[in-house]
Order: sequence, then structure tokens, then C-alpha cells
Amino acid sequence: MKTNYRIILLTGLVSLLSACQKDFLEVTPKGRLVADKVADYDLLLNNLELININANAQLIMGDEIAAIQPYFDGSRLKNQRLFRWDDTVYEPSDNASELETPIKNIYTYNKIINELPAATDGSDKQKQSLQAEAMAGRAWTYFLLINFFGKPYNDNTSTTDLGFPILEHADVTANEFTRASVKEVYDFIVKDLTQALPNLPTKTTHRVRMSKTAAEGLLGKVYLFMGKPDEAIKHLDAAINSMANASIPVTLYNYNETFAPGGEFLPIGSFGPNYPFVPNIKESIYAKQSYWSTSSNEFILDKKTVSLFDPLDIRLKFYSPTAFYGPAYPSGFLRRTGPSNLQFGVLVPDLYLLRAECKARLNDLQGAKEDVEFLRKHRMPIAQAPVPSNIAATQLSLIKFILEERIREFALIGHRWFDMRRLSVDPLFTDQNYTHTLYSETGSTIETYTLKPERLLLRFPQKVMDENPGMQNNP
Repeated sequence: MKTNYRIILLTGLVSLLSACQKDFLEVTPKGRLVADKVADYDLLLNNLELININANAQLIMGDEIAAIQPYFDGSRLKNQRLFRWDDTVYEPSDNASELETPIKNIYTYNKIINELPAATDGSDKQKQSLQAEAMAGRAWTYFLLINFFGKPYNDNTSTTDLGFPILEHADVTANEFTRASVKEVYDFIVKDLTQALPNLPTKTTHRVRMSKTAAEGLLGKVYLFMGKPDEAIKHLDAAINSMANASIPVTLYNYNETFAPGGEFLPIGSFGPNYPFVPNIKESIYAKQSYWSTSSNEFILDKKTVSLFDPLDIRLKFYSPTAFYGPAYPSGFLRRTGPSNLQFGVLVPDLYLLRAECKARLNDLQGAKEDVEFLRKHRMPIAQAPVPSNIAATQLSLIKFILEERIREFALIGHRWFDMRRLSVDPLFTDQNYTHTLYSETGSTIETYTLKPERLLLRFPQKVMDENPGMQNNP
């Protein structure tokens, strides 16, 4: 049956990959999933597509990576276009993976939010808690979408910059919509999180479910992306301080131990270290992930990125100087060997680095230094962990160091793209010039691509535009 992208975009009405039974997922003539009891809505929050987001464009667009021939020519056309930051990424008939699963998830969240009050059983407290989880999950999803399809948040232009349609109802009969402004989307995200916080579980009991700790961390990140470190730090403090209250292990891995003889990340095989899956990742507070094949040879760490690492940095054990197959790499490049599931939900190392950045921006240099060094002590021998004194002494140099630490921590995972976007409107970093380099198998430069401001956001696929002629595309 031909896909109606209007329905997908507006409501996400699809066959859901869920932990629920198949008969539970029947769709009524009005397009409502059959759910009557509080337990039914609870099960909807265990939907696998709420975890596996199926969007990885952010990995390819980060400026920490490079591409190598002849592997690049064998890459998917979409990936080549993303690496070049082309205007057109999707083929005319493509369904964008950066849209499909997130929109399905918004449908699920809206269903829970709107229908739970009429559920036939359960207490008001149970209903409020599940609604809060759905609201915070919807906020996370909108934060992802606005960072793909909307301009970076800029106080001076956010009221007129085009964002993303705000969908608050699971309604398959809707047939037109309007893109909200970037400010309206961010206000919607903040409102969802603020309203959800009082009713969310105070303990983190499972990584696939939203907790108060995760929502506090997410709200702190949202505020920092809005250029409001004074608001962000309150929520980042709350998230970090509440991690010890979790019913499951929520902490930083100490690579000095996990990579030591008998450590849990050993042995290191051809697909990288023995890294755990979602339920057991101690650094994950709220799990969201996307798959990236670690056998892919075309995208690697650029030499400029490799130079940011101390040679004794244990994070280098996640990389290899050799191709997975075929011709050898030229000297100086590294391929990520694992894990293949890219984590980008709410993560412990992200919270520490975000808080360190907030402290530095608020001129608490000692506090910022302590946070970034706390992370580094878990990633390298303690002797290498201190921030150089000349860097820690000034605000701008420390902020730059923390941002470089974010590259070292999340290289070839996808986080860098989102940082590039927010830094593009940061008065401290107006001189940034982002490039990608395509290298030959001997290491010589074939071509360099420069990111232009228009490509700090993706254009909607032509298929979406054809089926929704009233929607304005990005330039």
C-alpha cells in the first residue's frame, strides 16, 4: 500500500514495534489504538521505537570526522550528501529516517497524554505519573526534531525562525498544519518538562523509562541550548545530585578499571570493546539510541580530532588505526570500532560536561574545572586528568577546553553536530568555520567542504512537501 506521508507526518499512525501483544495494537476506524486500562498505557511506554530512534544524520554532519577514499564512493548516497552538507539529502521518494520514528513516537506520547484521564482503572497518581513520562518523552523528541529541522535558538530571531509543527493530539483526521516558530517549539518543550517534573518517578528504576532525574537533566540541556546557563545549572545540579537515589546503577564508568585486566569492557574484539547493551549501560539515565555499523570504513576521526587526545587517554581504545576491511588507512586517522548503538538520550558524562560549561560561562572557573576533571579521572590515568593551569585560569580558554572535552568524549557518536549548531549563534564563537575533508587512500586532500549557515538544519524531504503543499521548507 502506498505510504501517505501526510498521515505519517501529522499523526505517526503506523504499525508500532512494541513489547505489547499484537491484538493490543489494533486500530479503530478513527485511528485510535485500542487501550482502556492504565496498564495498557503503561505498556505503550515500553515501545521499542521509543528507544531505537533510527536517526543517525547527526553523526555524519559533525566536524570531527573525515572521509576516506575509496570507501566514501561506496557509501550510501544520503550519507555522502550529509557529509558534503548538500542542500538536498533525501531522494524525492524517500521517507526521512530523521522524521519517521520520532513522529510515530509523538503520536504515542500524545495518545497517552490525552486519553489516560479516561482510563477505566488505576489511581489518579498512576495516571499523572504516566502522563508526565509521556510529556517528558514528547519534549525529548521535539528537542531532537528542532535540532534537525529548525534554526539554532537565537533570542534575536527565534520568534520568526521557522521551527517544527507542534502536534498535541493523536488525530488521523487532521490534514493541515503550520510550522511553529523556534521559540514556540522551545517554549513547548520547556512547558512539557516543567509540568511533568512534579509527577515523575523520583527514582530511576529502568533506563527506558523517564524519571525526574532524566527530565531535570534534559531541561538543563535545553536551557543551555537556549543560551541560558543560569537557568540550566539549577536543573543540571538537581539531576546530578539525584543520581545516587536511583534503584539501578547510574554512574560514570572508570575506564582505568573497565579496561584493566579482568575489566568488564574486555576483551576488545573486531567490533570494539565489550560494551553493554541499553538495560545495563550505567552511564545511561534515559535510553535513546540509533544504530551505526562499526564495520563502516568511510567515516573516521580526522587527524585534527585525533590530535586533541592525550596518547594515554583510555577512550582511544574505542578506535582503531586500521580499516575493517580493504586498503589500509593513511597514518593519523582512527575508525570507531564500537559500540554500534549510538547513545544520545540522557547520559551521565553529558550532564557533567554540560554543568562544567555552565559553571565556566557563569565564571565559576574552579567549579567548572572540578567537573571536567571528575570526568577525566574516569577516562585516563589520574596524572593526565588535570586541566592545564594556564587553560583553567581564564573563562574563554576553559570553555573551549570543555567543548574539546565533549569532542573527545562523544567523537563519532553524533553529539558534536548539536554543539556546532548552538555555537554558531554563540557570541563567543562567531568566528567558527566548520569543514569536512575527503582524503585519498594515501592521505592527500581530495576536496574540502565548508558548512554554510543554511545547512545548519536539514530540509524536509520532497515527499513531505508534495503531500503537504501548505508547509514551507527550509532554504
